[in-house]
Amino acid sequence: MQNLVSNQLLEFIFIHLLALCLGLMVVRLNVKVNYTRKINHFFVFFSPYLIKSIFPFQETLQTQLIVAGVGLATLAIYLKPIRARLRIVCLMFAVFDRPEDRPHTLKWLFTQYLATYAVAVPLWLVCNKLGHTEAIPIIILINAIGDGLAEPIGVKWGKNKYKVKALFSQQTYTRSWQGSACVFVVAVLAVLSYQSSFTTPQLVVALLTVPITATLAEAKSPHTWDSPFIFLFTGINLLLIYQLV
Repeated sequence: MQNLVSNQLLEFIFIHLLALCLGLMVVRLNVKVNYTRKINHFFVFFSPYLIKSIFPFQETLQTQLIVAGVGLATLAIYLKPIRARLRIVCLMFAVFDRPEDRPHTLKWLFTQYLATYAVAVPLWLVCNKLGHTEAIPIIILINAIGDGLAEPIGVKWGKNKYKVKALFSQQTYTRSWQGSACVFVVAVLAVLSYQSSFTTPQLVVALLTVPITATLAEAKSPHTWDSPFIFLFTGINLLLIYQLV
């Protein structure tokens, strides 16, 4: 338990120092929030692996729920009354606060985190029980890198746009097929990087279905809600392959 506490404390410090640095880039250097939020997105998924090498702990349902709870609780510092009083928190919030998302930024951020954990923890339990733990890192690679690159590439080079809806709002938002193509390419590479976990028929089916599933999950998900959709549908896809092929 001591290692878990140290792990979560170090992760809290790292993630919020990163948010402060990125927030300063937004406020002082006019860096697009579309870029900073995805840099933060990347580290949110991969920093736990680095920090766990320093403070390892056994992964159980209890520890997973604690980690999920801590992650959600840390978002409380971004509540408007706190931001209004603490300049440093306001700077960190600038990392996520796209002008087009206001006034729903924090609502979407919180609900996406909650939904992602609500999908990821049961998925982790099922994968562990069935002995298919490789499914989780495959999904994380697709979500962290594929979805992480989708927005900045779409902003920079996305010429073919399509519209998506958002929760709690009537406004529509745009994505690009160039951005979504990142999810497809990364999904192919993610499956290939774990090819030893598949039989040959499973690998063929995974290459034919997982990239399409992940891409459609990202493309059809509500604005800002990519992660829970990618976890849910890609996870189901992988489990069906492991169990039925």
